Amino acid sequence: MQNNEDIIWDKVNLARHKDRPNAKFYIENIFDDFIELHGDRSFRDDRAIIGGIGSINNINVTIIGINKGKNTKENIDMNFGMVHPEGYKKALRLMKQAEKFKRPVICFVDTPGAFCGIGAEERGQGHAIAQNLLEMSRLKTPIISIIIGEGGSGGALALALGDKIYMMENSIYSILSPEGFASILWKDMSKAKKAASAMKITSQDLKDFGIIDDIIMEPENGAHTNPVQAVDNIKKYIQTDLEKLKNLNYEYLLKNRYNKFRKIGN
Repeated sequence: MQNNEDIIWDKVNLARHKDRPNAKFYIENIFDDFIELHGDRSFRDDRAIIGGIGSINNINVTIIGINKGKNTKENIDMNFGMVHPEGYKKALRLMKQAEKFKRPVICFVDTPGAFCGIGAEERGQGHAIAQNLLEMSRLKTPIISIIIGEGGSGGALALALGDKIYMMENSIYSILSPEGFASILWKDMSKAKKAASAMKITSQDLKDFGIIDDIIMEPENGAHTNPVQAVDNIKKYIQTDLEKLKNLNYEYLLKNRYNKFRKIGN
């Protein structure tokens, strides 16, 4: 019988599984007529962020996802889902456009964390993340955020300040990776399994803490074993929420969003 550490570590491995459906897969299979938009209008197009416009149930929406590749070449091109400042700025540009045209925003999060290289820091990584948090807190349109794999640190939080926040059953959401936690606390990355257990990073942990609204169940043994079923499960949540959120008065929407995160903060 597996002990608790082993069970949690299995979830970590499922969240990182190489065949796990990525943001691009969900976007292409949930939404109709998706048109990808590019660039932050300042520096370059960050391929770690995929974003654009589409529709679901004849409701026009803006979709933004942190994307990982399906092979080594794609992962290098998308920086393994580690977003640069220009990626967060692209996401923010699309969110402000969504606000202008009254489109709800759907975010898919899957990242080990924001890229922390020298160039990213020089271009204002911390400020880009903070700016996203500020603007999302007062964006006058509904926001639904879904953690589909890894939800690492501020890099994930920058797309997860939503009116509704969900996690896939075998996803994780934390301040940093278990390996990073272990290296800081015990100076030993090999204790990552122990760290993962101590960090309370599973979907059930986050729901118990009130950080997320609900858990989206996966097919047995992970979303990669039946991606079509995983798509259907996510789509049902999005459809239900859009019907509830799309007609809310903006003042009421923002008040609820404020109270939601004040409650989490306390």
